[in-house]
Amino acid sequence: MNLALPALVPALPALGAAATLATGRRAPGLARPLAIVPVAVSAVLALVVALQLGTGHSLDAATRLTPTGGPDIALAIHLDGFSSLISVLVGVVATCVQVYSTAYLKDDPRYPSYAALVSLFTAAMFLVVYSGDLIVLLVGWEVMGICSYFLIGHHWETEDARSASLKAFLVTKLGDVPFVFGIFLLGADAGSFRIEDVLRAAGDGRLGHPTLVALLLLAGVAGKSAQFPLHTWLPDAMAGPTPVSALIHAATMVAAGIYFVARLLPVFLLSGAALVVLAVMAAVTMIGSALCALAQDDLKRVLAYSTVGQLGYMAGALASGDREASVFHLVSHGAFKALLFLAAGVVIHAAHTNSISAMSRMPGLRGRVPDAYWTTAIALVALVGLPPFSGFFSKEAVLTAAEHAANGEALTNGLGPASAVPQAAGWIVLISAGLTALLTAAYAARLFLVAFHSPAGAAAAAPAVLPAAGRATAVGDHEPDAPYSPELDEADPAVAEPPAMRWPLWVLAVPTMGFGVAGLRSDWLPALLDGGSLRPSAVTAVTGTGLALVGVLLAYGAWRSATARATEGLPAPAEPGRVPEQAGAPAAEVIVADPGRALLGPLFGPARHGFGVDRLYSALFVRPVEAAARLVRFLDREVVETYVRGSGAGADLLGRVVRLAQTGNAQTYLSALLAGVVLLAVLVAV
Repeated sequence: MNLALPALVPALPALGAAATLATGRRAPGLARPLAIVPVAVSAVLALVVALQLGTGHSLDAATRLTPTGGPDIALAIHLDGFSSLISVLVGVVATCVQVYSTAYLKDDPRYPSYAALVSLFTAAMFLVVYSGDLIVLLVGWEVMGICSYFLIGHHWETEDARSASLKAFLVTKLGDVPFVFGIFLLGADAGSFRIEDVLRAAGDGRLGHPTLVALLLLAGVAGKSAQFPLHTWLPDAMAGPTPVSALIHAATMVAAGIYFVARLLPVFLLSGAALVVLAVMAAVTMIGSALCALAQDDLKRVLAYSTVGQLGYMAGALASGDREASVFHLVSHGAFKALLFLAAGVVIHAAHTNSISAMSRMPGLRGRVPDAYWTTAIALVALVGLPPFSGFFSKEAVLTAAEHAANGEALTNGLGPASAVPQAAGWIVLISAGLTALLTAAYAARLFLVAFHSPAGAAAAAPAVLPAAGRATAVGDHEPDAPYSPELDEADPAVAEPPAMRWPLWVLAVPTMGFGVAGLRSDWLPALLDGGSLRPSAVTAVTGTGLALVGVLLAYGAWRSATARATEGLPAPAEPGRVPEQAGAPAAEVIVADPGRALLGPLFGPARHGFGVDRLYSALFVRPVEAAARLVRFLDREVVETYVRGSGAGADLLGRVVRLAQTGNAQTYLSALLAGVVLLAVLVAV
């Protein structure tokens, strides 16, 4: 294979980003083609590279960059079916996001810088996927973190966007510090930063500190892939524009941590303790995020917590020792979650709000966004994991991997011995994944029913002007100055669903519906992923589907009960623009909150606020650091500066005293001199 093709895949988006930044102010009309064309060409080249490489083959090439006195740093490329599949996903999602953004941010004066950052972000992810050297991979890893800071804070004039971008940067960097130490220690143990050399050393048992290395690396993975306890930045990252959410949450930044563990899984298989830690981390992440999603009113926050939970599924598959199942779900999730976010952006664009409760009171919303309605339904079915969509096959592959690990069955992927995966890790993942399947179905059904299928009576009772709680709550999406008016979108359907925002939805709907079947083709996807089996077992397939159906039915029953109470007992609003209160709670919450309240009970309040993890971190870390900063400020300004000011004041006082003696009168000077001579003489005589 010509090495120029894989080298161009990350290079073209990077060059496009540079060109967009250079010409954005002088020629704004070039920003859109410079944003779309390089990324689209990279996506095509990634597909060509994957086809040329084929299945069961790999390609390695390297050029030493610099001697270090220890392990060399090399500009290395490693291609196999694993990296080829991920690169195609990244290229397709990034292209859809760039096309979608041309309509979503068409009136944004900062679009050129936004498009350039998206292109650079894409190039960094390509670099992570294609890199065969840990240090070069680390460069792409950090560039993604910097780009995410600017993209999440795109609307920097708002406090929410500024704080969310800073939080994302600090939390991910908190994980990156031990991650860097882990890479250095791994390179020292293996004698090389080349990934192939590291894997060879792991296979030969030449790594001296496998548990320590694995735990250090997991800290960085927890930050990048939003795993407990470093998951809190991801829901707040919704302050960025919706296309950014689709890019970060689907195929790039959050997927990088899962990709890293999957690539280095033989290292983690050397430490049973690290696998148990990963399993516990995945279990807490899955269940906690699903409970939080069931209590949210903000559409994008529901999807954000959903992303956290699905990443927990992938981490659980890795803890079970099966990277094929993890990568299968990563690719499947990348398609349907990008579709969900982009469809949510269309709905927000038409409804002018992120609030699900506000959407429930908008008559005819689903009629104004039919493409978003149907693609949302497709993506949610895939998220729930119902056949025959991709989510069913990939999620069942995870459950099957956990079942095999729990039973102590041998792995077939050749990455390590079955005994390396503790059975406890398999049981932890299997039980938590089953419970999460039920909760996922519940919050997905709740979202769809409340946003699109609220009864006409509830909509008729709603005021024509949205209450303040119903306006856009996530920065970066549409928060109109004027009250909501559906006639605007009905007069011109293209206003609600511009073509540039509509067609990417159907492009992503195709793999959402059909990709899962590829896992059943033993001569294609399994061969691409080391030849492991991705067929779901009968037990997990029936159990997982049954739990998902139970979750859907529970949400449907709670929704019917809540809407019946709301439509029968909701009085007319007393004042224009206000919704009356009923039983001590705003009626705006009756339709949307009661299904979650009925399902969660006393957990609803804590789940709505993320179980207080942010407040706990604030009490344990933020406030003590702020208190220490205030103490340092006090010591600097009140103690240190007091001595400085005192020395200056003393010198000034001495100068004033000396100045008083300088009268300019010669007789005074002679009298003082004579007095001094007399005094000295007396002292000598005495």
